[in-house]
This record gives sequence, C-alpha cells and structure tokens, in this order.
Amino acid sequence: MLSFRGRAARLCDGSTRREFLRVGGLSALGLSLPGLLSGRTVTPSRSLGAGKAKSCIILFLMGGPPQHSTWDPKPDAPADIRGEFGPTDTNIPGVRVCSLLPRLARQADKLCLLRAVSTGDNAHSSSGYYMLTGVPHAPMNNENANPGPPNDWPNLGALVRRLRGDQGGLPAAVRLPMHIFNTDSSVWPGQDAGFLGRANDPWLFRCEPGGPELRAPEFSFAADVPARRVGERRDLLARLDQTASAGMADDFGRVRAKGFDLLNSERARGAFDLGREPAAVREQYGRSHFGQSCLLARRLVEAGVGLVQVNWFRGPDEPSDNPCWDSHTGESERLKTVLAPAADRAFAELIADLAQRGLLDETLVVCMAEFGRTPRFNGRAGRDHWGSVFSVALAGGGIRGGQVYGSSDRHGAYPSEGRVSPQDLTATVLHCLGYSPEAEIHDALGRPLPVSRGEVIRAIL
Repeated sequence: MLSFRGRAARLCDGSTRREFLRVGGLSALGLSLPGLLSGRTVTPSRSLGAGKAKSCIILFLMGGPPQHSTWDPKPDAPADIRGEFGPTDTNIPGVRVCSLLPRLARQADKLCLLRAVSTGDNAHSSSGYYMLTGVPHAPMNNENANPGPPNDWPNLGALVRRLRGDQGGLPAAVRLPMHIFNTDSSVWPGQDAGFLGRANDPWLFRCEPGGPELRAPEFSFAADVPARRVGERRDLLARLDQTASAGMADDFGRVRAKGFDLLNSERARGAFDLGREPAAVREQYGRSHFGQSCLLARRLVEAGVGLVQVNWFRGPDEPSDNPCWDSHTGESERLKTVLAPAADRAFAELIADLAQRGLLDETLVVCMAEFGRTPRFNGRAGRDHWGSVFSVALAGGGIRGGQVYGSSDRHGAYPSEGRVSPQDLTATVLHCLGYSPEAEIHDALGRPLPVSRGEVIRAIL
C-alpha cells in the first residue's frame, strides 16, 4: 500500500492543526493526507547556474556497500581485502568494476565513477547526514543520532523544493518507499527540510512497490464520504478560516488547495500507477522493491518531479546483524544472493530506460550511500563501517560518462587522488540542476546562506 506520513505541523502561534481544528485538518474533508502538505510558506530563492538537468534520481544504498565488491575492485590486494569476487571488464577500455555488476559494466560508457569520496565518519546516522546534506554532523561519528538543531541543514530534496517550487500538482521532491532508520528504529537526521520548515520537506511516500499490488488510496476520497459531504466539510473549513487570523487562514487555504490539486490531478495519480507499465518493463527492472522503486522514480521524473530519492527498502524481514547493505556478517553470500543482483539489474535498467526515452541527458542519476566498508574482513566474514573512502556512481544530467574520477589506495582504504567531499557532491548535483552553489537560502533568523559550500567537480561535467 502506498501511504503518506507526516508529523503534526505547528502553526505560527505554536498550536497544532489538531488543536485548532479537532476534525484533523484535511481529514475533515475525508482526505488521508495528515501533515503531508503542512508547513510555512517560503518564497522561492534566487538561483544561478548553467546545468542542463531537469530532474535528479538519487539511489541511496542504505547501509554502505563495500567499494571493493562494487565500483573499486582491488584484484592485486591480499585475499582478506580483495574478497571473493574479481573484476570484470566494462565497455570502456581499462575500466573495470566488480564481477557482481555485469549489467552495469555494459553501461559504463554512461557512468562516471567517483572512487575517492570521503566523509571521515564511520557512523550510519552522522555520515548519512553528511552525505544527504553536504554538511558534516556535529559531532561526527555519532550513531543513532536524531534530527534537530544544530544538525538541521536541509537535504538535497528540500533544497530543490525550496529553489524550484512545486509544479503541476506534484511535489518538487519525493522520497520512497520509506524513510531511513537504524536497527533501533531511530530516524536519521538529514531527511527533511530542517530550518527551511516543513513546507519544504521532500514528500515521503511509504509503499511496497515490489508487492503484488501497489494501491494509492490517498488519490481518492474515502468510500464513506460522498461528494456532498466533502463539500459540506470544505464549507465548514471556509467558515472556520473566517474566525482565524489572516496568516493562519492563508496557511490552511494553501494546504487545502494543494490537497485538492493532488486528488483532482490525473497526472499525479497516473505517475504513481505502476499498473500502467507493461509487464515486460516491470520485469526488466526486477520485481524487487528496489527495482520497482526505480521504475516508480522514472515515472515521477517523467511527470515533472524535480528530485526523487529511492532508499533501499528495509523490510521487517531484514536480518538484524546485516540489514540492507550493512554487511557486518557473511558479506559475500549476501552480496551475491540478495544485494548485487537487484541493484545491478535495477540501476542498469533505469539508465537504459531513461536513455531509450531520451530522458537521460536531462535526468541526473546518483547512486550513493552513507559510507563504504573496511578494507579487511572482520572475524565474521563481513566488513564494518568505513567513511575514509568509498565510491559514488553518476550518470546523465550533464555528467560525462565513461570516466573514473579519483582513486583510492591499493587496499581501498584511503583516497590517493581526486578526493571528493559530500559538499562537493552536493554542489555538483545542484549545478547540474541549474543552481549555483552560491544561490541563497535563509535560515530561521533570516540570514542568507549559500546552498552549498562545496566546489563543483567540473572535471566530470
């Protein structure tokens, strides 16, 4: 089931919607969008830049893939470093990736591999915050960190939503199929708009796209709420607006208008309907949650969404000792049976599909994670957290394919040359989307701040 979630928004006087209107905001209309569209309104910021991408898809491999068994194989390293899997040639002479990625090897002419990305942070939460926002967490190496000041810099999706604004009844930024959280269920910081306010949060669409049926009840009125009753409730809200302060009423009006735009938009409903895809296309992406999420992302950028972040699905059946890509134990077996086949198939098909549709040049695809894995295996046949060096893959959207930028040392432990920091990656993504890193946003005190303090990696453009 596709569902929307959100925290209760606070109004300018500190009251929640639920306190102001006991019927629950939009639920008074019979809609199931509580909190999704809430937040203060902001004025779109001035932006500069010369990028050609209209949209961006971020594939976030939550947990941290091993660089040695993905983009940066080390065949000449000792066995306890190089691992079980050797390299394979790509369609670019001299460029090799791990043999677990045969489909992506055939797409290497469209890929740019950054092999010297570094956060210097070995904790999921804080290193993830750094990668998602381009701002280091304070303090670093802080596991199970939660959102909130001082770590409240907006993530890439929020910046895109702030700079671009929503269009055509669809949000400018979307996350799916769920948010990112640790084993103890603590939510990572860096997944929202932070000090920019809830109005700029990337929309979170919880769903299980790889399941037998993907339904979107949020795109229709509740069965027990006929049109007449909806009209009555809308009139009730209009009368309540007259008793509220002007600012409060304006906020409610904007929220309601966006809710009705979404419900009445065939374009919005159609974007989320994977049933409109031919069965053969769905099979090409793979029936995994990740594969179908990548297909859903393609549909959303086709419909006009500016940024879609696909998080590796963490279902209830994930093992607690090595969930997702967090391969502390039995790494090789999990890579070859669960992780690499689904990622290789979905990512490669996404690139091929975008290219076939003429969308790759205007869609930047970024495959990344919070960090990589230790050079040496531990005593449980796994690798542990490693933020000193890891790899990121990019394609399309103004990025020059068929190249490798930067390198790690012979053990894949530290950068050798071409080190890339998260803020450089953020600056490059924003540049490709047409926004200069010097474009301004304003914090809660109204102070102007650049959207990124990184340097655009011009050598890869």
